[in-house]
Amino acid sequence: MDEVDPGSNDPERRPAHATAPPSAVDIVRSSFVTEESVYGVILVSGMIVVAGGHGDSSWSVFWTVVLTVLVFWAAHVYAGTVAHHGMDDHRMVGLGEAFRGAMRRSLGMLVAALIPAFILLLGATRAIPDPIAIWTALWVGVGVLAVLGFIAFRRRGASLLIQVTGALGTAAFGVAMIVLKAFVH
Repeated sequence: MDEVDPGSNDPERRPAHATAPPSAVDIVRSSFVTEESVYGVILVSGMIVVAGGHGDSSWSVFWTVVLTVLVFWAAHVYAGTVAHHGMDDHRMVGLGEAFRGAMRRSLGMLVAALIPAFILLLGATRAIPDPIAIWTALWVGVGVLAVLGFIAFRRRGASLLIQVTGALGTAAFGVAMIVLKAFVH
């Protein structure tokens, strides 16, 4: 079992007796660089590959991505609420507390979808051509994954070499989606 860090900025790592509410910075830090964020970017990239692989317009891809992410996010919040409701670390966790924790943990999945969705919206509004919007959204996903990987390893005090390696390893999932897109298209 992980040790609890009383001085941690991560609300999930504070002991039960710590009463100070998390700050906005704490919530962003614990919500954005998470497995849900990485999963969200990969989910969005996968949806772009699938929807964009059939020659769909940016508008169609945009709605496919947005609706799919919302369904996955809602399912993730529900699953997190159910999983954390009840006894946890020898204390009772109420439904409201479990729901708020699941919402906080799942926030990264929504935030991760914002940039690629915005790029798709630029294509949908004809600010940029559809193919450029779709490919740009995929490449931006690679960049977001790289940043997430870099920050995750940096937060753990890894050396610069490991931080860069972590960024490249995380970004490789986005590159895999681009390779898949090249073969699907």
